Amino acid sequence: MRGILVLGLSLVLWCGYGWSADFKVGYVQVDKLLQEAPQTAETGKKLEKEFSPRSLELDKLQKQIRDLETQLDHERTNINESDRRAKERQLNNMRLEFQSKQRELREDINLRKNEELAVLQERINKAVQTVAESEGYDLVAYSGVAYASKRIDITDKVLKLLGKK
Repeated sequence: MRGILVLGLSLVLWCGYGWSADFKVGYVQVDKLLQEAPQTAETGKKLEKEFSPRSLELDKLQKQIRDLETQLDHERTNINESDRRAKERQLNNMRLEFQSKQRELREDINLRKNEELAVLQERINKAVQTVAESEGYDLVAYSGVAYASKRIDITDKVLKLLGKK
């Protein structure tokens, strides 16, 4: 749908200019911007730092689960039935806690990634607008275009602007 709108807008503007040589079109590869922008690496480090304590806590809990499983396997013949059931119940509770914390961590990481992505997308849009205005582009299309020649690709110019911060 978005591609059709861009194509329609392009045609309207192109016809409105009546084959004018003054009409300048640009193209931006959003995927490339998202992969190569310096802010992407910064965001990754920021999120890793933010969530590493919880990740380490999960690693510790997982090790406790493995240790209890090993202990239970070794004691299986030398332990009475009620103690074995109590340890199995403890093990199951630890597994449930681990799964719950793991799911919460994943959800929180995804939420923060989306927040950071929205900030980066806004910054990319501003950089595209800055390049377009400073270089006199009438239309700049994002990825999803059926074809765009390298001649109108302004992705590297936008990346350069993003690198300036």
